[in-house]
Amino acid sequence: MVAAVRHMVGGTVRREVRTFKTTTKDLMALSEWLSAEGCTHIAMEATGIYWKPVWHVLGDAEFELVLANAAHVKNVPGRKTDVNDATWLADLMAHGLIRGSFVPDAHTRNCALCCEPASNSCASEAATSSGSKRRWKMPTSSSTRLSPTSWA
Repeated sequence: MVAAVRHMVGGTVRREVRTFKTTTKDLMALSEWLSAEGCTHIAMEATGIYWKPVWHVLGDAEFELVLANAAHVKNVPGRKTDVNDATWLADLMAHGLIRGSFVPDAHTRNCALCCEPASNSCASEAATSSGSKRRWKMPTSSSTRLSPTSWA
């Protein structure tokens, strides 16, 4: 996972990019680094389920988190790298150009889990015995690009 920090220092933009593994230990190190850098707002691009552990670890800290829809923050086609994408997200976030996707709070997620059938066979039984029922689904993603921005 790639994280880019963007600061305005004396009228110029200063960026620092680091790569982290997605183990709990490394995600905690990421959170500590972001805090030490004075980051207040963090944007994540999510296109699968891999953003969820990062969201939960950073959500425990004092950051304002924004989950960006990958289709809304596309960069110019060409040489795509995680570093370029992370710095692009930081720039978009700094200019207020990212509209956050809905991420349910912990209470809503727990309610959804309680209402969800235990297995697919249970879901099939429920659908045949009482008609088709809609289930809540969490947003999913396949990769995460993290772009913390400090509003200093």
